[in-house]
Amino acid sequence: MNSRARDDEDGSWLDDEIKDSFDEELELELDDNRVARELRDIDALKSKSTLDRKVYFRELFRLQSELIKLQDWVAHSGGKVAVVFEGRDAAGKGGVIKRITQRLNPRSCRVVALPAPTEREKSSWYFQRYVPHLPSAGEIVLFDRSWYNRAGVERVMEFASPEQVEEFFRDVSDFEKMLVRSGITLVKYWFSITDQEQQLRFLLRVHDPMKQWKLSPMDLQSRVRWEQYTKAKEEMLERTNIPEAHWWIVEGNDKKRARLNCINHFLDQVPYEDVPHTQAILPDRVFNPNYERKVLPDHLYVPQKF
Repeated sequence: MNSRARDDEDGSWLDDEIKDSFDEELELELDDNRVARELRDIDALKSKSTLDRKVYFRELFRLQSELIKLQDWVAHSGGKVAVVFEGRDAAGKGGVIKRITQRLNPRSCRVVALPAPTEREKSSWYFQRYVPHLPSAGEIVLFDRSWYNRAGVERVMEFASPEQVEEFFRDVSDFEKMLVRSGITLVKYWFSITDQEQQLRFLLRVHDPMKQWKLSPMDLQSRVRWEQYTKAKEEMLERTNIPEAHWWIVEGNDKKRARLNCINHFLDQVPYEDVPHTQAILPDRVFNPNYERKVLPDHLYVPQKF
């Protein structure tokens, strides 16, 4: 084989490897763009991103490479980072969280999405169930909804009494100040979308079997109680926006721009630096002339149907 042929073969193999590394993002993107047949007639009402697809992917991969640098710095410096994601149902919190975690080491970047509290947790100090999930040194923790449930869904759905809500407002700022004094970098995002955009995204979930799991009874009630959620959000932002833990609003109607803007802003909130790395050297395989690999029975193998 001549050198040119070898280069072509190597290039093709490398191209396949690079494409494969991006397939997960492509799959997510295709999933976002699937539209149920029943909704084709209202497709014109749906917000469409004006961001060029190539620009979106180029910027996303650039930001994700910076997130890797940030994670390396957090691990190297012993930093502690907690990010709160709140907002309207279907506002795009999960999509941003997926893109942040997509290429990070899951051992030191965790997503916390707690279920409804147990009876025991209901009788405990309100913030107690969240404390075990806070970051230790070298960790990044992303809260997909957080202790702000009390100021939002619990308040609107009357799962918490007015006295409990008021107690939350009295305590939450002190709680967050304690977190910051302990060395945690706390960032809070509120994802905002319009009434019409939320309705269309819910319709997608209703008609798409792959997304129906995202639609809960609480989500349906959020449509009925849109104005109550709006009033609760406005009071929450006003009473809990403190210098130690600022609220940042992410405009979510354009999913692609929301992802890029949020990730870019998050990177600006942590003063990370490049961490020196020792170049990895792949050692030679050790061959033992007396070793003979065993032949395993066929029934242990997954059938090759594809």
